Amino acid sequence: MKNKYPLLFTLGLSLVISNNVFAQTKQFGKPSGKPFAIAIHGGAGTIDKSRFSEEQEAAYRAKLKEAVEAGYAVLEAGGESLDAVTTAINVLEDSPFFNAGKGAVYTYDEEHELDASIMDGRDRQAGAIAGVKHIKNPINLARKVMTDSVHVLLSGEGAEDFAKRQGFDLIDNHYFDTPHRFEALKEAKQKLDAKKAGTKSYQAAHQILPSQYKMGTVGAVALDQSGNLAAGTSTGGMTAKRFGRIGDSPVIGAGTFADNRSCAVSATGHGEFFIRYSVASDICARVQYQNKSITQAGNEVIHDVLAPIGGTGGVIIVDTKGNISMPFNTKGMYRASKSSRQESYVGIFKND
Repeated sequence: MKNKYPLLFTLGLSLVISNNVFAQTKQFGKPSGKPFAIAIHGGAGTIDKSRFSEEQEAAYRAKLKEAVEAGYAVLEAGGESLDAVTTAINVLEDSPFFNAGKGAVYTYDEEHELDASIMDGRDRQAGAIAGVKHIKNPINLARKVMTDSVHVLLSGEGAEDFAKRQGFDLIDNHYFDTPHRFEALKEAKQKLDAKKAGTKSYQAAHQILPSQYKMGTVGAVALDQSGNLAAGTSTGGMTAKRFGRIGDSPVIGAGTFADNRSCAVSATGHGEFFIRYSVASDICARVQYQNKSITQAGNEVIHDVLAPIGGTGGVIIVDTKGNISMPFNTKGMYRASKSSRQESYVGIFKND
């Protein structure tokens, strides 16, 4: 039977098709509805507001926001938590503000030795490097150790040999030189030398150093839309460190931990305490085995376990539901977070 209204039929069919296409396009562009989140830190310590000019504080906050937004963009686009973590940490590593990558502190011998680690919550695969001197972005090499080697932790010249075989360019150690870090080294050595005049004990001399010389790290934790957690940490270590000292940042379970059954943690603080008390894995164990929230577990470890014994620092935590907690027991911690249900938050001082 011949259609009496061919024009109306054509218009109607076009409208139906266009509406279907529009509906499909809107559906394709919608978020999955599953939670996703990221938190970052740029180190905890004696961060006194009086020592910042308005311009300096604004610059630090802007860099933290840049890093968390970069990582969040990966998650929002449906990317993996591992990619979000490395993306955010790269922003912090490339900044002279933080003790990692470009902003790494000096060793006693006026060099820079960098550490990093990363962990995948899906299967607890992990990669770490320690004591490298010529790697611009240590977190990227740590991830390569995880994905392209049979090991978890590589150190020193061996790690850099592996890096060359994986196509990494080695850079001059002076790339990490910054005036403010060199001034901090000179101050630390003066304090050490003054103490050594009255004692032959390196340990006793080192214990008198204020806490700001013993910490400083960057890190990120993330939950992606597939429900996978990841954590990463990168650092230049401790100012005036000697003898190849390695802190908690490249130690899985101390400075970094992620498990889809509990949470993801990146730590910052006095590394020796975080190693001895397995801080990152302890928090996740309390979540998994004692059914505690990340807020409760994190506060217990940071305030009840570490603080009484002089373990200064903090952690960032994200769980499988996209909840975020960032406890610390110092005057401040450079930190930021964002999730599918929370706008960007940036903090530096305790009352932020």
